[in-house]
Amino acid sequence: MTTRPDSRVRLAGGLLLWYGVLGGGVAWAVHLLAAWSLDELACAAGAESISALPLWQAVGLAVVLPGLVAVGSLLVAVLAWRRTAGAQAAGTTGRAYDRSRMLAGLGVWANLLFLAIIVLGGVAVLVFPPCQR
Repeated sequence: MTTRPDSRVRLAGGLLLWYGVLGGGVAWAVHLLAAWSLDELACAAGAESISALPLWQAVGLAVVLPGLVAVGSLLVAVLAWRRTAGAQAAGTTGRAYDRSRMLAGLGVWANLLFLAIIVLGGVAVLVFPPCQR
């Protein structure tokens, strides 16, 4: 006899799965808006710092923090992928497990892509000199 999980457990699992699928994309969007905006606004103002923080440190934070969110999302997607594989081996498959497994696989690949984009975008922002005209 199998017991169904509590509704709070299902909600938390569903939210974690969606974080595993969409977290890297949202982190990339935040990185894109924050890193390039900080760089462009500082250049337009002719400043080398933002709120007493050097420009390279502010941009570095706009790269590292979304990168950490993308890594966390990747780890959640990998965990969901492994858990659904365990359920499949135990023979408790169904449409919900298949759908969760597909979303987890999509999350793994998408988060790898978004993490690479964040890292390479951060390298570009930090390597190229600011205010190039």
